[in-house]
Amino acid sequence: MATNQQTADSPQAPNVIDRVKQMVSPKNSEATIHKFSRVHIIVNPASGQEGLHLPKLNKILNELEIDWEMFVIRNGEEASERAQQAIEAKVDAIVVYGGDGTVLEVASSMHGSDIPLIIIPGGTANVLSVELGIPAEQTEAAKLLGSVPNAVRTLDMGVLAGGKSDGDGKKDLYFFHLGLGLEGMMHKEADREAKDRSGMFAYVAAALKTLSNPTAAHYHITLDGKTVEADGINCMVTNFGSVGVQGITLSHRIDMSDGLLDVIVIQNANISSILSAAANAVASGELAQPLLQWQGREVTISAEPKQPLVVDGELVEVDDIKVRIMPKFVRVVVPAAAVPNIS
Repeated sequence: MATNQQTADSPQAPNVIDRVKQMVSPKNSEATIHKFSRVHIIVNPASGQEGLHLPKLNKILNELEIDWEMFVIRNGEEASERAQQAIEAKVDAIVVYGGDGTVLEVASSMHGSDIPLIIIPGGTANVLSVELGIPAEQTEAAKLLGSVPNAVRTLDMGVLAGGKSDGDGKKDLYFFHLGLGLEGMMHKEADREAKDRSGMFAYVAAALKTLSNPTAAHYHITLDGKTVEADGINCMVTNFGSVGVQGITLSHRIDMSDGLLDVIVIQNANISSILSAAANAVASGELAQPLLQWQGREVTISAEPKQPLVVDGELVEVDDIKVRIMPKFVRVVVPAAAVPNIS
C-alpha cells in the first residue's frame, strides 16, 4: 500500500546528527569577537529615549578593560567635531549614543577612516539600527564592544550636491535617506514629539493620518543617464529598506553595501495598501504596488509641482536634487548573526 510517510532511513528524513553538525559547523563556530581597547563615546542627551544608562555601560567597559572617554554634545556640529577628534586620537572605535540624526552626523565625519562605529540606539525610531540588526536595548548593543560575536560591516552612503549650508555657501550633504513629497510635508507640519518618532516610514504613516488628499506630483528621474517618469505622492532615494520594525522592509533588493542607491516612488495615498506592499516584500521578496523601484549610482530628480525635501530628518532646500552613491563610506560594528555568510 502506497504511503507518503518518510521512514527514518529515507534520505529526505530529518537527521538529528546532521542537525547537530549544522549547529556546530565552522560557519557558526568561527564567528569572531572583535574587541576594542580604546574608544571615544559621543552622547546626545536630547535623543528620544530616557538617556544613556551609565552604570550598565560602565560595567561592560570595565569588564572588557576598555580605556574610554565620553563627550556630551549639544548639536550635530559638535557631533562631527568629536568624531574628527576621535579619528585624530586614533581610537579603536567610536561609540555613539543617539538617534538616527546623531548617528548620521558622526558617520558623515568618518569618511576615509578605517575606525569603526558602534551604535547604541538612543532615538525613538532608530531605523538605521533596526536595518543593521543592532539590539534596541542599550546593554545588548554595548556588548558589541567585545562581549558577543560581532562583525564590521562597510556601508555605502549617498551625497546630495549643495545640500548643506557652509557659511555663505553650500557643500555636499551625506545621507542614508532622502525623501520629497509626503515626507517633506509631514516634517513641515510635525512638532518635536512627532520628529522624535521619525523614521523613514513613520513620517509617511503619520502624514497619511493627518493630511487629507496629499497632492500628487509628476517625477522626472534620471538614473545613470537613463530617464524614467512616474506620478506619486512621495519619492525617496534611500540606502535602507527598513520601516523601523524588525523584519519589515520595503524591498529585499535594497542592500546598504551594494554600491547602488534605491529610488522608490509611492503612488497611492492609501496607507493600508502601502503596508500591504511592505508585508508582500516580506512574504515574497517582491516589490508590490503602490511602490515603484529603480537603482542607480547617480540620480537627479525634479518634481512638478515642486515638493519639500527632507534628508535624514531635516528639511533641506536645494535648487536641483542631484545625488550620487559613495561606496564603502563608513564601517559599522554589527552582530555577527546580522551579516549573511559571516565566518
